[in-house]
Amino acid sequence: MSALPEHPDAGPGTGGPTAPGPDLRGHDNATRPGLWERKKARTRAAIRQHALRLFREQGYDATTVEQIAEAAEVSPSTFFRYFPTKEDVVLQDGMDLLWAEAVRAQPPELSPFAALRSAVQGVFARLTPAELEQLRESTELSMSIPAVRARALDEFARTIGIMTQLIAERAGRDRDDIAVRTLAGAVLGIAMASWFAASGDLEKFMQEFERAIALLEAGLPF
Repeated sequence: MSALPEHPDAGPGTGGPTAPGPDLRGHDNATRPGLWERKKARTRAAIRQHALRLFREQGYDATTVEQIAEAAEVSPSTFFRYFPTKEDVVLQDGMDLLWAEAVRAQPPELSPFAALRSAVQGVFARLTPAELEQLRESTELSMSIPAVRARALDEFARTIGIMTQLIAERAGRDRDDIAVRTLAGAVLGIAMASWFAASGDLEKFMQEFERAIALLEAGLPF
């Protein structure tokens, strides 16, 4: 789960045609983006898809940005418009943005705990088997490659920032409120711990996540 920075539009002529691939930032038909946004999403998905394939085939360290760009039929400069570093192509999966979208779509009468729980259920229910496999693969890389693991600290900080804003909005409190910041960090920790405990098993992840959120909501009794 990682936060995505804003990227400038790639603009015409910055890369060739791209093959569609899993894009964890997909939308349903009710919020379907415009043509240019869909083109950017396809380009981003293609870059990540080819990058992960090359990492599998020849190793992370042996794979260059130039090789990834060539495989995705874009220029290296276009790669860097979407991903500031090679590490980011592993980390920036868009899950936090999907979660943010889903939380904001929950009924206003739901508590922060209920909204977060329902949002996670909805997000994972929408993922295809290919997207889940890509998520498993990128998570494994983020834990096993030292350079990616180091970069992940920045992504975690950004994700906590997004989570803090979501909880503040839902609770009607300031994002600097210590209770809001504490809950944001706890929820992200629960999500990560549940994912690792489940070893990629989605059903087990959801069970672990829901049990942990319920414990947190109850005051974490021992």
